[in-house]
Amino acid sequence: MTDDARRGRCLCGAVTYECTGPDNWRAHCHCESCRRNTSSPVTTFFGVPRENFRFTGAAPAVYESSPGVRRLFCARCGTPMAYEADRVADEIHLYAASLENPEDFEPEFHVHVAEKLPWIDLADDLPRYPHDSR
Repeated sequence: MTDDARRGRCLCGAVTYECTGPDNWRAHCHCESCRRNTSSPVTTFFGVPRENFRFTGAAPAVYESSPGVRRLFCARCGTPMAYEADRVADEIHLYAASLENPEDFEPEFHVHVAEKLPWIDLADDLPRYPHDSR
């Protein structure tokens, strides 16, 4: 990877990654499975082409959360690191909060808003989609 690579890591620093080039998309996800995976009311992801991504530290552990869907996490500290799905095999989805500089990240839209918790107030002007149509 080049010097313009963006990097990320888990809480303990064992699982690290880097990616280059533009993101395919950036979104807040409100689906139940992401909420359960992260124990948070909403999760923010970005998708990058697999060819522009690599893990640079310890390999993450893998949990198959449903057929064709894998959730990657640090086996040491438990931090969720990535989402993989057979239906989008050419990209990997990473958690924005795992970036070295998450303050520089700007989401573009919300997905699975039909599953949004009723006590979450969306105060931004980003587009909202009831499901994920990608």
